Amino acid sequence: MRPHLVFWISALVRILLILSGAAVCGYFWGVKVGLVLGLIGMLGLVVMQLQYLLSLSDWLDNPSSARLPDGWGAWTEIFSRLYKLRRGDEKNQAELAEWLARFRQAMTLLPDGVVIMDDVMFLEWCNPIAEHHLGLDLKRDKGMRVTNLVRTPEFIDYIILGRYETPLTLSFRDRKLIVHIIPFENRRQILVTHDVTESERIDMMRRDFIANASHELRTPLTVINGFLEIASLQPDLEVSIRSSHLKLMVEQGERMQRLVEDMLTLSRLESAEFQVRCEKIDMHAMLRHILQEGQALSAGKHQITLELEGPNLQGSSDEIRSAISNLVTNAIRYTPEHGEIKIVWKSGAQGPKLVVQDSGIGISAEHISRLTERFYRVDKSRSRETQGTGLGLAIVKHVLLRHNAQLLIESTPGVGSKFCVQFPVSRIVE
Repeated sequence: MRPHLVFWISALVRILLILSGAAVCGYFWGVKVGLVLGLIGMLGLVVMQLQYLLSLSDWLDNPSSARLPDGWGAWTEIFSRLYKLRRGDEKNQAELAEWLARFRQAMTLLPDGVVIMDDVMFLEWCNPIAEHHLGLDLKRDKGMRVTNLVRTPEFIDYIILGRYETPLTLSFRDRKLIVHIIPFENRRQILVTHDVTESERIDMMRRDFIANASHELRTPLTVINGFLEIASLQPDLEVSIRSSHLKLMVEQGERMQRLVEDMLTLSRLESAEFQVRCEKIDMHAMLRHILQEGQALSAGKHQITLELEGPNLQGSSDEIRSAISNLVTNAIRYTPEHGEIKIVWKSGAQGPKLVVQDSGIGISAEHISRLTERFYRVDKSRSRETQGTGLGLAIVKHVLLRHNAQLLIESTPGVGSKFCVQFPVSRIVE
């Protein structure tokens, strides 16, 4: 049976009951008594309906399934249906709130910035990455126009033109961002920011690396090709001249070989798949061997001393050996004849420390922060004389990073340099 038909039948039944009661009373006690009682009954029915209407009005002002009153008659059906509708709405709201919470959590975990705006660019919500990229603060800036918060001419022009099919490349707060604006629903828009600062830096480093490597290889190749061309055009060249040319070609070939080996070493150290080997390193034996190599390279031109007090380490023996050997080799190459070089291996409160100190030419303060960059040289002419590849300290930096160690450099021009390698306590092997 239809609900409205049930309502009318219920109302007619109540009216008929009141009229029947009034007729019975009028039959026994007179017509006036019956009319008065019938009128009172009808007024009572009206008052009851008004009371239910008032309760319904109060509930509509503050709807809640727990506050619905109990009804009588047709009101029972009305309140029951309202209760079901309200319970359905509460369930839908709970599901919507849960979905919105999951959505915001997912947006919070995204590596890109997300800003939700209305159709006139007022900020409604943003994730922490967007706050970092654009300098926003959700608590402070909510309800403010985004164009008033991001004050750059490129961004404002992008908004005014409204050509959102093409992303905007924006330099903002020392970052390089790719900005997209995506229409969302009818009255909302999503602004997405992607930080490409690091990738741009890596691309620039890659380009510089290729350019520098090409430059470093070009010189020895030019020398070798030049001497080969002379040998082919002048087959009767004097033996002494030919021998000197061959000697120079061998030196340049060895230089190219060292350069290629250093580049391969750097590539291997930077590879995430190349894990640090965990082995016991006899530091005393290793440093004595490096001392012998350094004395052979110096050929008696320097005074090299070694102090051994530190413990053994845990890590990659080949990598640690390569790093220390590079430091000692640099000290020998950049220290004039009769200079002093000290190698100290000692324990400390923060962990064992290796010190390589020389009385060499020294380094100006403005160069120290860039010494570990690939192919960076303080004095290019001096580097050519020492036959360095320009990758030694870059290799040292990557080896130490892989072993959680730090490189500290102190240097004074004309006085000398001090390279300190601080290893963590966790690397000590008893």
